[in-house]
Amino acid sequence: MLTLCVFLKLPSFLARTLNSGTTGSPDLPDMNEVRSRLREIVGASTNWRDHVQAMQERKALYTLLPKRQEDLPPRRMKDSYLEVILPLGSQPEVREKYLNVHNSVRFGRILEDLDSLGVLICYTHTKQEMQPKSPLSIVTALVDKINLCKRIIYPDCDIKFTGNVSWVGKTSMEVKMHMLQLHDGDYSPVLDATFVMVARDPENKGPAFVNPLVPESPEEEEIFKQGELNKLKRIDFSTASLLKMAPTAEERNIIHDIFLNTLDTRTVSFRSRKLPPNSVWMEDTKLKGLQICHPQERNIFNRIFGGFLMRKAFELGWAIACSYGGSRPFIVSVDDIMFQRPVEIGSLLLLSGQVCYTEKNHIQVRVHTEVYDADTRDHHTTNIFHFTFISENEVPRVVPKTYGESMLYLDGKRHFTAVMKEI
Repeated sequence: MLTLCVFLKLPSFLARTLNSGTTGSPDLPDMNEVRSRLREIVGASTNWRDHVQAMQERKALYTLLPKRQEDLPPRRMKDSYLEVILPLGSQPEVREKYLNVHNSVRFGRILEDLDSLGVLICYTHTKQEMQPKSPLSIVTALVDKINLCKRIIYPDCDIKFTGNVSWVGKTSMEVKMHMLQLHDGDYSPVLDATFVMVARDPENKGPAFVNPLVPESPEEEEIFKQGELNKLKRIDFSTASLLKMAPTAEERNIIHDIFLNTLDTRTVSFRSRKLPPNSVWMEDTKLKGLQICHPQERNIFNRIFGGFLMRKAFELGWAIACSYGGSRPFIVSVDDIMFQRPVEIGSLLLLSGQVCYTEKNHIQVRVHTEVYDADTRDHHTTNIFHFTFISENEVPRVVPKTYGESMLYLDGKRHFTAVMKEI
């Protein structure tokens, strides 16, 4: 059972805010205001036909870029701290967009909101008082992790998002966000999210420096150090990738045991395989989708909004987990979403997903997205998503058949193990 929610210890000024109940909630900005503020900061056009001119105007902002990080004033964690309300309870007209068929909140919509809020937090950290428009193009580079501690997000109770910059490099920022929902007069935790954002020049063509972050207390020092550790963990995880390194001895034994358990003993042949009881071949868990990328789904830089990509990938992943487990699945964790390349307006986005690992009633789903260029017929990977679901009942064991599927199985096991350690 998933009952425990683990959050990193917050600085005292944040902890006081999170425990303040409903105080001040009616005055908090909502997600529409977040997105309007982002357009103002960047100078983005609200009309698609004017986007070219708006982007041309951003070229003049190059002169505002600092030559060195040392030229920028340092910032504190509380300087970027934001609270945003999602008034599902107090404004019923908002619910329709967020409602799913099970009368709970669509998690894909929450992913979109987290992505927008994370960008605004970073713009708040880098804001220069004398500059109405920011010369920076801040984009999501990585969703490090999103861990949930509640299965159900209620559609008729207000939600509050909070977050701040928790670590800063030269051109990148780690953002920690929390989502809480109002119950009986108090906000209780729902999820904990860590995103990594990068700053680029006005045309989003090259890196740009961001303000350094100065911790003010031992608590903040610990949070900042955790950001450094998170960066090192990501490097280690990437270095040990099965696309670069052979499986460990223990992992090779796991795959060999699976191979032996699927051999047909009647034929004594390496080619003859049979499915063990209560199992499903991995190749039979696949689902695919296609999305035409219309201007409506663009971000403030006139590429496809990263939150939209996450929502579409999650919904495909949920459908895979639902069909595999035979019952309603609940999201436990999202981790290691790397935005490898932007998706242009007009692209054909191909999504393909499959179950890659199972354990008891947990289902690990991997969704791969790529863009297809109809002129060149080339395919380019844009994202790989990892979702951990929990089903109401124990699920069949997924079984790889080929070497490639075996690597997907081991990769899924690694992600699942890392998630279980977190929660």
